[in-house]
Amino acid sequence: MSDWTRRDFMKTAAGTGIAATVLPSFAAGLSNGGSDVIRVGVIGCGGRGTGAAYNTLEAHAGTRIVAMADLFPDRLNGSLSYLNDVEDFAGRIDVGERKFTGFDAYNQLLAQPDIDMVILATPPGFRPIHFQAAVNAGKHVFMEKPVAVDPAGVRTVIDAAEKAKANNLSVVAGTQRRHEPCYLEAMRRIREGAIGDVVTARCAWNQGGLWVHERKPEYTDMEWQCRNWLYFTWLSGDHICEQHIHNLDVVNWAMGGHPTRAYGMGGRETRTDAKYGNIFDHFAIEYEYGDGRQALSFCRQQDGTDGRVEETIFGSRGSLTTRPGYAVIKGQADWRFDGENGNPYVHEHRDLIASLRGEGSYLNEGQRVAESTLTAIMGRMSAYTGKAVTWEQAINSKLDLSPPEYAFGDLAVRPVSVPGRTPLT
Repeated sequence: MSDWTRRDFMKTAAGTGIAATVLPSFAAGLSNGGSDVIRVGVIGCGGRGTGAAYNTLEAHAGTRIVAMADLFPDRLNGSLSYLNDVEDFAGRIDVGERKFTGFDAYNQLLAQPDIDMVILATPPGFRPIHFQAAVNAGKHVFMEKPVAVDPAGVRTVIDAAEKAKANNLSVVAGTQRRHEPCYLEAMRRIREGAIGDVVTARCAWNQGGLWVHERKPEYTDMEWQCRNWLYFTWLSGDHICEQHIHNLDVVNWAMGGHPTRAYGMGGRETRTDAKYGNIFDHFAIEYEYGDGRQALSFCRQQDGTDGRVEETIFGSRGSLTTRPGYAVIKGQADWRFDGENGNPYVHEHRDLIASLRGEGSYLNEGQRVAESTLTAIMGRMSAYTGKAVTWEQAINSKLDLSPPEYAFGDLAVRPVSVPGRTPLT
């Protein structure tokens, strides 16, 4: 497998080799001459990548999975086997020999000229590089959230999103609440004044622990960290970024933009073993918006604790509480969503396909999801350091968590952050 430094990745994404910008395949019809077939490549074949491939096949009868890429052959082959076993998808999985592995796998897949759309579902630390390369290769994009783990990556995503817009490339992110009917209807009612003026908000993603992969003797440092990616900030951004972004994105949606300041705390109380890498297990952040309004954010992954995953928006004449499949307004205009909600993971793919086919409104969610990602990152920066962090500090930060090189070998684990000692960069 090739050894790649960040410079190699970024140079390729910026314009060498396959990265030269081409016209999007749907700008002048489909790549196969105008039929209904939409050829999809999957980059990242873990659970979420496999799920996204499944959802895009559900979303439109014309979708076909024609190429797959992953760092690890076993992940790719397991995903392909799973999809091939779904009877409803018979004849729609046509990968053949186009199975690419290693650090350069994404590049090999993007070099396939007949691919119309790509799914980006690797660990988030790779997302900025892959998104930039996909846009440069002229592909429409579905990318999972979050879209970066550091400010350097956020800036890359924002620049690539602008380029996608200039080239009429559709981009949808995996913040599926933006495509869920109960959320859409709730936000419409907020805009129409159902709870009066939006005053403040509260959101939470509190739950128990998640999976962990024990290290095997044959794993190098890099392989172990990539297989156990949830627990390393350079790969996941910590759970405030990887998971809690969903709730923060909803709050930004209700507030009408991103916050201007974060003041937070957090720590590592229950997951202290080395197998849990260097992330925290709880955060509490106070966000301030440009007009002085505030939002409180809570997230934790601690076994044995009470769970809560929801958003509450408080207005001058009532409040809105939302969670997947649920939206309730209490106040002067009581309301409960009772419509058909469907599967938001399928809705987001349907909306992307309608956009790239020119059958719906043009969608490019790159800038917005980058801002929600930075909202989470600035909260993490504040909690890690014990310092208040402004939006300007975060967006202009030199923090870059990428490893010295992308290679299977030694890779030291960054120390666990200590508030008051870890510097703000």
